[in-house]
Amino acid sequence: MASQDPLVVFTPSGKRGRFPAGTPILTAARKLGVDLDSVCGGRGICSKCQITPGVGEFSKHGVTVAPDALSEWNAVEGRYDQKRGLKPGRRLGCQAQVQSDVVIDVPPESQVHKQVVRKAASARVIVMDPATRLYFVEVEEPDMHEPTGDFERLKRALEKQWEVKGLRADLSLMGKLQKVLRKGKWTVTVALHRDHQAEKSTVIDIWPGLHEAGLYGLAIDLGSTTVAAHLTDLETGEVKASSGIMNPQIRFGEDLMSRVSYAMMNPGGEAEMTAAVREALNTLFEEIAREAGIDPALIVETVFVCNPVMHHLLLGIDPVELGQAPFALATSNALRLDAKELDLTAINPRAKTYVLPCIAGHVGADAAAVALSEEPGKSEDLALMVDVGTNAEILLGDKSRVLACSSPTGPAFEGAQISSGQRAAPGAIEAIRIDPETKEPRFRVIGCDLWSDEDGFTEATAATGITGICGSGIIEAVAEMRLAGLVDASGLIGGADKTGTERSVPEGRTHAYLIHDASAEGGPRITVTQGDIRAIQLAKSALYAGARLLMDTRGVDKVDRVVLAGAFGAHISPLHAMVLGMIPDVPLDKVTSAGNAAGTGARIALCNVASRKEIERVVRQITKVETAIEPKFQEHFVNANAIPHATDPFPELLKLVTLPKVSFNTGGDEGDGGRRRRRRR
Repeated sequence: MASQDPLVVFTPSGKRGRFPAGTPILTAARKLGVDLDSVCGGRGICSKCQITPGVGEFSKHGVTVAPDALSEWNAVEGRYDQKRGLKPGRRLGCQAQVQSDVVIDVPPESQVHKQVVRKAASARVIVMDPATRLYFVEVEEPDMHEPTGDFERLKRALEKQWEVKGLRADLSLMGKLQKVLRKGKWTVTVALHRDHQAEKSTVIDIWPGLHEAGLYGLAIDLGSTTVAAHLTDLETGEVKASSGIMNPQIRFGEDLMSRVSYAMMNPGGEAEMTAAVREALNTLFEEIAREAGIDPALIVETVFVCNPVMHHLLLGIDPVELGQAPFALATSNALRLDAKELDLTAINPRAKTYVLPCIAGHVGADAAAVALSEEPGKSEDLALMVDVGTNAEILLGDKSRVLACSSPTGPAFEGAQISSGQRAAPGAIEAIRIDPETKEPRFRVIGCDLWSDEDGFTEATAATGITGICGSGIIEAVAEMRLAGLVDASGLIGGADKTGTERSVPEGRTHAYLIHDASAEGGPRITVTQGDIRAIQLAKSALYAGARLLMDTRGVDKVDRVVLAGAFGAHISPLHAMVLGMIPDVPLDKVTSAGNAAGTGARIALCNVASRKEIERVVRQITKVETAIEPKFQEHFVNANAIPHATDPFPELLKLVTLPKVSFNTGGDEGDGGRRRRRRR
């Protein structure tokens, strides 16, 4: 190019180059590798390539931009502005041509690799670069003198106009290709899926003309108790709808090992469980598409994260080897499949499925997803990340090393195996406080912001009622009972004569604490029983023991921070988790929530194809610790049965609360003197 050619500078990238007058801005952007989107390939019909030209002096770039640095507004832009509207100052990059030196800003929504904020509490973003994208192409019409097939000409058009090579399509796509090409008068939009491990692209679907109804994917966290799915716009990264269901495999066993046992004891049992979960997934997909108001055929990709047993049962693999040492996986690699191989029929028939890699025998793709989302291997300080669920996934690491294990907590944290337990739904008690003097409870239910002792609570909950207690609620209830002196360190509930409240009610040979009684009106009687306390003790002991085992392996007695993840991680009170002894003792401001980090990891893998290569690399660097064969695990488990712990000191916790020194085994008070210092509420 001649030196007198106009200089084009792009922001925010800072890329620059000289181009002859008359060069479209989109062409300049492509030649410089600037991140400027376009589905129609510069034909002025998709509007993805909107840009904002600057005017005036730009000393940073050494450029003075004249008002006429770009060609005049043309008819194509005028037509688009009339139909849909362009923001003031905006131009279409495919229509605006360089006339003299110019500075061009590419707004975020015009970037191919858009940055989407992952969660409000984090500065991290997801860079949009999905495996499946839309491409608008003009295909040559057939010519008797050049006998080539329609697919071959489509392939040639994509290579010429978009530099797409290695194109493939299955037979069902071939069956609709000719009608679509002719309906679109030889212009079509194709959805292409790029395989990140192979140099090939597959046509997922094709539409006549410019397709503007969108393209979607599903990020699915397939848990032992619950299944959560996030319907995501593959162009913007926006989550259009999220929904969840109970995993129907619960009827075969509430925890993973009971499902493995079912497969062992019942010929064909694994096939039953596979069929059940696949049917549930199709139902969930139909519901989420209906909720978002989209055609299910526009869902062209799914990404799954799950623990190893769920991984095998989703894939139709017998999980029996995961029930015995050495806990061998059929495969630990990431999987790239056709969705129809998993009988996922409620979405596009040619949709693709990606399953994240597993780390090891009982540390699955859900732990890999947490690692992708929270990046422990990039942490400057020592971070403990706990994905709380029926099978807890635990990561401990920093820049030097990352360790991982799983711990069989059971379903108690999710409200299962609890006498008044239920899933998190409107009407469920999600938070509770117990007055340490009167022993009276007050609580809050899902769907109402008022506490039960506030005016208007009864009216506000009339529609939902007070139906039970969910996972976060039972955690707070047990911790509050400990703080109020209703439960001793061993987990024993005291009777009314010892606790001083009639809410300690007899139940067989033990006692229960009465939270809410609506039995006179035909409603539920919600209590925390001795059996509930034991279920929570077992769950939290397994969780804590797993964390301590990783700390032992790392050679440390404390961690710098704790990240709580899981379907209800955002709702767990850090103070109550520490009173209960779920997590190691750290300053409360060092306990944060990542929400459903596994689901977020699935969404990252859905929205960014490069992240798939990244997590496939990262999992090979994580050291797996097997809790099932480590003798120390049992020792830690027994000590962790106490609330908060039998041997580990909790100095940070004791700065905030004083734990009553009561013992209902002996019937005596161990000298707390009635003082119950509480800096909270």
